[in-house]
Amino acid sequence: MEWATERVGLLLGCSKRERPKDVFLPKLRFGDANGHISNTNVFEHSGKVYVITENYIPQELNISTLETYDDWDVNDAWNRPFTSHPKKDLVTGELVIMGFDATKPFYDIFVHSADGTKLSHKADLKFDRGIFSHEIGVTQKYNVIMDCAITADFNRLLSGGLFVKYENEGRSRIGVIPRYGNANSAKWFEVKRHCSLHPINRFEDGHEVVVRQCRSFQPILLGPNCGQDRFEWFTRGFTFENLTEKNPYNLTQDGFLFTHSYEWRLNMETGEVKERNLSGTDFSIDFPVIDEKYTGLKHKYGFTQVIDSTTSSIAGLPKYGGLAKLHLDEPQAPPKPTELVEVKYHRLAENNFFSGTVFVAKHRACEEDDGWLVSFVHNEETNKTRVHIIDAKKLESGTVAKIALPQKVPYGFHGTFVPILYIHIYYF
Repeated sequence: MEWATERVGLLLGCSKRERPKDVFLPKLRFGDANGHISNTNVFEHSGKVYVITENYIPQELNISTLETYDDWDVNDAWNRPFTSHPKKDLVTGELVIMGFDATKPFYDIFVHSADGTKLSHKADLKFDRGIFSHEIGVTQKYNVIMDCAITADFNRLLSGGLFVKYENEGRSRIGVIPRYGNANSAKWFEVKRHCSLHPINRFEDGHEVVVRQCRSFQPILLGPNCGQDRFEWFTRGFTFENLTEKNPYNLTQDGFLFTHSYEWRLNMETGEVKERNLSGTDFSIDFPVIDEKYTGLKHKYGFTQVIDSTTSSIAGLPKYGGLAKLHLDEPQAPPKPTELVEVKYHRLAENNFFSGTVFVAKHRACEEDDGWLVSFVHNEETNKTRVHIIDAKKLESGTVAKIALPQKVPYGFHGTFVPILYIHIYYF
């Protein structure tokens, strides 16, 4: 099988260890430094693999033994929380990251050297509030920042309110900053209020910067407010039947956890913003991936997980029973609105759910979708987890291969694929 013989890599979960340092956010959340867990993402840079969650800094991981090495603070140059999803400049090999906190400076942006030994650039963006920002985006020339209405406020907590809160009347904006820019060179675009955690991609198209993202109205990660019934909140949030194309969020009733693919086109010359829903209201989707070779470049496809709304409302957490392929250059057939794109689906059997999907390009791939979607799939009837491998070109066809795992992989974990040829030889 080509995937097994021509591409060797890793699909990784998480690592847990005690850490000697501390920062504000994890201290407030866990009460002491021993509560840190690097359970959000795994990434590779300069031949090394790191595990990370965004309230601390990464730890290096030995992929052969899963031994966790020391914190990666770049020779003491880094002392901030570190985004769970850094982005690599495909031309220079540099790693673009950001860090946010509840105390000043609220938001810093950094560029790591391609060899991982130093910071090439550092800038405080002079934010006036603490925000929760899950990912940073890049184009060929710019860094792209989502400043949504999820805020972290220490004073609010001391007054008896929530430390992290989604502000229903808060602002949403998108920042575009030159790769080595600072607060003075940032250009900000006010957009309709929303919550966006997981980007599909960003790229330049003439005078426009195009931002594609999974967009929702409320963040599921915060859950219901104190005093709200958890079951009722999730049941209402995952009830999508009354949504329409013109009103994707029936805010007075249900469906506030609905997530769809969305596009903002930001004109760098005029400041104009064009917004549109890409995928409609047929299915709620999230956790998008693309072929990473197209990060920051114009692309044709995106792949996402599809939520099973009925099961999710019963369970009180999102469960993803399918995959979707977004054909971003192809409009849906009538009678769908012309601004929506074509979407193809791959559905699992009942009581089977996806997690941690990644795209793995085939060896010598000639087309953008010429590859495999690799994902953890948990069967709740057998309590077994397998890795499913699906042909991205033929998403509606069956699974190509399944690999049994010795234990369950919890829902919500991200996955990553790291070709062995990228990894330093001392890992073996």
